[in-house]
Amino acid sequence: MALSDTALRNAKPQDTKYKLYDDGGLLIVVAPSGGKSWRFKYRLNGAEKQLSFGTYPDVTLKAARLRRDEARSLVANGIDPGAEKKRKLAAAAIEAANTFKAVADEFVEKRAQEGMAEATMIKLRWFNSLLEKDIGPRPVTEIEPVELLTAIKKIEKLGNHETAKRVRAFAARVFRYAVITGRCRFNPAADLGEALIAPKVKHHAALIEPEDVGRLLRAIDGYKGHGLSPLALKMLPHVFVRPGELRHAEWAEFNLEKAVWRIPGAKMKMRDDHAVPLSTQVMDILEEAAQNRNRSKFVFPAVSNWQKPMAENTLNEALRRLGFGSDEMTSHGFRSTASTLLNESGLWTPDAIERALAHQGKDAVRSIYHRGRHWDERVRMAQWWSDYLDELKCERTAGENFS
Repeated sequence: MALSDTALRNAKPQDTKYKLYDDGGLLIVVAPSGGKSWRFKYRLNGAEKQLSFGTYPDVTLKAARLRRDEARSLVANGIDPGAEKKRKLAAAAIEAANTFKAVADEFVEKRAQEGMAEATMIKLRWFNSLLEKDIGPRPVTEIEPVELLTAIKKIEKLGNHETAKRVRAFAARVFRYAVITGRCRFNPAADLGEALIAPKVKHHAALIEPEDVGRLLRAIDGYKGHGLSPLALKMLPHVFVRPGELRHAEWAEFNLEKAVWRIPGAKMKMRDDHAVPLSTQVMDILEEAAQNRNRSKFVFPAVSNWQKPMAENTLNEALRRLGFGSDEMTSHGFRSTASTLLNESGLWTPDAIERALAHQGKDAVRSIYHRGRHWDERVRMAQWWSDYLDELKCERTAGENFS
């Protein structure tokens, strides 16, 4: 006799488990604990088998009968419903592991293991988070270009055109990784660039007129900031490395006897080791920094925690306090200042200047050759540049006044 909801509710546990039968091979097992589990009995190729449908009342009588009917249909077509259930569970597990977020997390972790700089890793994780809500849970095999474009357009509509462009590039790299590792067949991000608004090119603001540079250097000389930030700000114009490279400078990287600072490739934008010749002025700044050195490995540690490098915005904030707006001068702008004035001097070869800026040429063999060839010239150029900055600093303009 077919089961009813009343019979199921009234089925009480006994000392041993027992079964109540419905039609078409459906039955329920009542355990001594009171649990009630659905089963479906069927025969396929002469063998008797059972399939679980879950527990009552989570799976209702009506739902269990629907599952029974679906299973009976499979059996009638020679398909084992138990094997089919396992196949679907396996497919679901694979699909869950191949969502955009799962693949993106794996890609980001791979980059971390490859030694990407922490600043780069922070950006990758941020790009990942911007896509997480819209396409994070979606299987990479199912994401269409228009779906990804819609997600990126939300960023663009906020006026963040550069961010939208970089998020698309990040998505393209994730999908390329998914294709290479066999998780999907095509890259839906590949051709989306044409659909996005091209961001306006923004250059780091920099002073490039000699008299303006002199005014800036005099202001820096009078700067009274926290910790070693005044010394870091004094050193940056002379070495014109990227601000992050200066903030993360460690004492172990300096050979003061040979007057050279060797920055490991892991800290460089182009991932190549970079050597910086040190002028006598820079050596004096380092000597003063050493006199104020605590236990930190960093030359310019954070004020609040000597185990960490100086904060990212410290140098730019110092420039703002000195009255130089973000549209006038940035800490990164010292590189443009040096590039412009060194080239305009006509005293140094373009290759030596490019090597000093750690710019990598398109011809890798030529770059390696010139890296060594121009070292002596770079040593002379470093001292000339520091001497030139001192000259500019001394050329006070009429009426100039600052505290």
